[in-house]
Parts: sequence; C-alpha cells; structure tokens
Amino acid sequence: MIRLEFFIVFCVIFLGYGTLNARSKGGKRMSVINLLNETLQSKWKFETTMKVQEELIPAMLEGKDIVAESPTGSGKTLAYVLPILNKVNGSKKQTQALIVAPSQELAMQIVEVIREWTSGTDITVQQLIGGANSARQIEKLKKKPTIVVGTPGRLNELARSNKLKLKEIETIVLDECDQLLSRDYRVVVKSFIENAAFGRQIVVVSATITDEIKLVANRLMFEPIHIEIKPEDMVQAGKVVHSFIKVEERDKTDMLRRLANIDGVRGLAFVNSLDQVLMKETKLKYRDAPVVTLHSDMKKEERKKALDAFRKGDAKILIATDLAARGLDIEGLTHVIHVDVPHTIEQYTHRSGRTGRAGADGEVITLLSYKDEKTYKKLTRELEVKAVQKIWYKGEIMEGNSKTVAKRG
Repeated sequence: MIRLEFFIVFCVIFLGYGTLNARSKGGKRMSVINLLNETLQSKWKFETTMKVQEELIPAMLEGKDIVAESPTGSGKTLAYVLPILNKVNGSKKQTQALIVAPSQELAMQIVEVIREWTSGTDITVQQLIGGANSARQIEKLKKKPTIVVGTPGRLNELARSNKLKLKEIETIVLDECDQLLSRDYRVVVKSFIENAAFGRQIVVVSATITDEIKLVANRLMFEPIHIEIKPEDMVQAGKVVHSFIKVEERDKTDMLRRLANIDGVRGLAFVNSLDQVLMKETKLKYRDAPVVTLHSDMKKEERKKALDAFRKGDAKILIATDLAARGLDIEGLTHVIHVDVPHTIEQYTHRSGRTGRAGADGEVITLLSYKDEKTYKKLTRELEVKAVQKIWYKGEIMEGNSKTVAKRG
C-alpha cells in the first residue's frame, strides 16, 4: 500500500514538473530559448523562434560541429550568436569565439547584434575588418575581447603577427561559408581553424551550400551534423513576384533611374562587376537620381554614409556587387533588381532572398537584355520560378509586353 502511495505521489510530482517546464514565462510553450541562460531568455522579445534557430541552438549548445544551410532572412545570425553568448565567460580575459564574415558590412551587422544582446553584461566584442585603423584594433585586442568578428584579410594579418591569439579560441563560425570556403579564402580560413584551441567547435552557415563546399567543410570538422532549412519551412516568408523587363544593354542605367523615381520603391540592385557599379554611379549621379552605391574601393566611412542614406530613405536604390552586398540585412526592402543576370542559381537565390522577408511581400525584377535571355530562362526553369514579363508604361511598371503597349495606344 505504501509503495502504491509513493508511486502516485511520484507521478503527480513528475507530471507537474513536466507541465511546468513545458511552458516558458507568461504561460507560453517551451522553446529552445529556454535552453539558454536567464539573461538571454529575458532579452528574447520575439513571439516565436525560426526553424533554423530551433535546430541550430540545441546542436551548438551540445558542442557539435555543424553545417547549416538556411535561406536568406531566416534568422541564422541569432541562431549561432545566442549559443555563443550562452557559452562564453565574459569575466575570463580570453578571446573565446571567432566569427568570420566575407564583407565588412556583414561583420559590422553581426557586431551590432552581439552588442545589443550583451548590453549590461561583461561580455565584450571587437570587430576586426579591413579599411579600419589596424593599430587601434591591436590596442583593443590587448584587452582580450570575449568575441571577435572580422573579415579574412584583416584577421589573417593580425593572426600572423600573433596579435590575435587563435590558440585561445574555442568556437569558430563561418557566416556565408560558401564564400569563405571558396578557393579565394580557403587556405586562410583553414589556418584559423587549424590554429584554434584543441577540440574547438566549428559552425558554418549560408543560404546556399554546394556539394563541394560541404566536402571542404567536412574535412575541417569532426563528425558534423547537417541542417537544411528549405524556403517552405519559413512560416514568415512573404509572397515574392519574379518578373523581367526586356531592355537593351545600353538602356539599363536609364531604367534604374526610372525605377528609383517610383514612389514606394526601396531596391537593392545587383551588377556583376565593379566597373559597372562605378559607371552607373557616375551617370546616375549626373542626373541626380536618388541612388547610392556600395563597392570594395570605398572607405569605411563612405560605405557607412551610403548605407545610412539608403536606410533613411534618402536614396531609393542601392547598387552593389554580390560581395559588397553580402549578408546585408535591410528592413523593408521592396525590390531586388538584377541589373545583370546572375551567373549561377546560388547567385540568383542569394540576391532574390533579400526581399519578401519577415512576412512582407516583395518583387525580384531582372533587366533582361537579348544576350542573357537563354541564361535567364534556364535559371528560372531550374528554380521552378514562374517569371512574369513587365514593361515600362507612362511612368510605371505594369504587366505586359510590346503588344500590350500597342493595344493601349
């Protein structure tokens, strides 16, 4: 009888404990955020977690090496930042985590996110990017920031001079790993990993990861797990229209000017080369078009000024190459404009994923010249994208073709 009563009491306690822990503060159902420390939990203000966060956070907390593929705008940054913040010890004078990004802008964005989440704590972060004063960065490193975020070139420079102590680093994240593990950066990035602390955790993330990059990543990691989030897994994805406007190559710059003067447009326009960015910048500024550019020849202050103008709405279109715009997170982006047709499916996916985020609708417009029609049709067919033809008519973009114009007279 005593045993039976003990069993009943045990069940009541166990089930009650389970019910209590199945809910978070405020009566909400438990999520992966409950796996984090109380400071991070108290700062979580979102109603739900994203799919990549649900999978990446617990895996990182377990210390696993990870290859994560998840669409642009799916919440990857917080998915790896929060476990890092949970793991590091701010009172310990040691640089414990390294986040590598292919562009200055992405590195700066990551730093901003970390600073927001570490406000009021003893965790410190330092950005190490090209274009900034290296002497000042070296002085900051002497204070042993908890986390460093940087671009490959500057990180390599500081590591080779032994200013950045790689042997102390326990966690390395490669954001936009398809770029960082490409042949351009592979040797440098590999040196970061090989010279880090024994048993270090390696996490690589990107919107698209080719089989080649997965193979390279696997060789640098210990029994990595693979996480793949598909666009349909993103419950907050908005409706994105894919369209094209047939235009002569020589008329593309003028079409950009027209698009920049349409009310409500906030567009990120991609070109395939730096020369084209500079040429379009010169012509459009001569005609006082509300556009700004972003490219590798710009100084840090110039890049910041351009981004601020675009974010404030003073400029309606930001023109950039893929690398310059890598990882940029700009709220309220209504359009992605392919001034030049992308070379690969990965390029098209990365670019196009900048609009239609957080439940908002968006449009992807390709300025299509005759020579690129075959490439564009192949891309959209392989991606199973239904592209709609549009035309410029009386100061606005509308669905149709040259016959439509003729009918409207």
